[in-house]
Amino acid sequence: MAVSEAAAGPTQLADFAAVVMTDTTLAAALASVGERDAFAAQTVRHAADRGFRLDAAIVTAALRPDPLGLARYAPPLMQGRHWPPAAWLPVQVVAAEDGPSVDWAYFGDRRLTESFFEDSMRRALALPFNKLFRYRMPLADFLSHAEIAPNLATSLAPDGFIFHMSRCGSTLAAQMFAALPDYVVISEAPPIDTVLQLARGAPLETAAQALRAIVAAYGRRRPGARRFIVKLDSWHALALPVFQRAFPETPWTFFYRDPVEVMVSQTRMRGIQMLPAIMPASLFGIEPSENHDLEDYGARVLGAICRAVVAAQAHDPRGLLINYRDLPGAVFSELLPHFRLALDDGARAAMLRVTQQDAKTPALTFTADSATKQQEATPSLRQLAQTHVGAVYRQLEAQRAAAR
Repeated sequence: MAVSEAAAGPTQLADFAAVVMTDTTLAAALASVGERDAFAAQTVRHAADRGFRLDAAIVTAALRPDPLGLARYAPPLMQGRHWPPAAWLPVQVVAAEDGPSVDWAYFGDRRLTESFFEDSMRRALALPFNKLFRYRMPLADFLSHAEIAPNLATSLAPDGFIFHMSRCGSTLAAQMFAALPDYVVISEAPPIDTVLQLARGAPLETAAQALRAIVAAYGRRRPGARRFIVKLDSWHALALPVFQRAFPETPWTFFYRDPVEVMVSQTRMRGIQMLPAIMPASLFGIEPSENHDLEDYGARVLGAICRAVVAAQAHDPRGLLINYRDLPGAVFSELLPHFRLALDDGARAAMLRVTQQDAKTPALTFTADSATKQQEATPSLRQLAQTHVGAVYRQLEAQRAAAR
């Protein structure tokens, strides 16, 4: 193919990017190159083979280091109105010039085995390919085009949702499922949270449609995948009515733990839901004008999460409650049957091996810490746990006992 005589500038790069988006073989070849200069050279060569003349300096400039991650706020090279191929996954929902937009990155066929989707996302975004070929589409188009084949029609339906109180074994369960090669496990993907937040206050069915779309974007069939598990952030329990409306047939579970132990863990390292400066207090039914120290505020947040689950699970047989103290055995004896999943001995052995390592830091060996946390709890912390979480924790225990 003759090389185009057009100027070798940004237009040529944008035109070549459109080809990359539709040519899955070309995208896979370029995404496999991890070294920056080699990737730039391969991009220029593949472009020339297809009639595009690229300036290597423009390609290299787009790949310059971005230690602060500021590039993710800039308009990407590729923008469109339709979902990209299944090898791409949403990585963020941003406030773009024309309204909220969805950014996608290329993940290829690589399995998501990290403890959290953000870890998988950082690994993907470090690829030179995603520095150059990130894709953006308006959120409105993302939602309106969600049901167009091959989007929802080719997505795996979720086999189960994992909700949790925080710091109570849900990451372990997700990692146990991620050990199975035919499972897709999405763990706390930020775009799911953003879509739920943007849908707050919308009619229930509107919010449910948005949730179905973002979940489907992660469930599109990948090579060898047969099952799909979604683990949510702890505060997503407050959106359980939306999940119940969006996925009326999908079973779900809620992991919980002695609130004293959860609060000690949060004292050591607080999650963002425990910081009113980051997440709105009103989300948890806490008056923003009220002044609470962080321990008191955290206890109120835990109470709000647990109360939402008690209300949602009371009349919903799809909900399964699991106490941290029953792990990991309850994953095998209760969660697998609840999610209607059958495993052979090899798969069970793979899941069991995961229980020997720290779920959040797999390089470390798991060490039981309940006794240590109980010893570390101060009298004031215990009182706060009792005041704001004690009663609802006992309700969870009662509902769990009644269901067994």
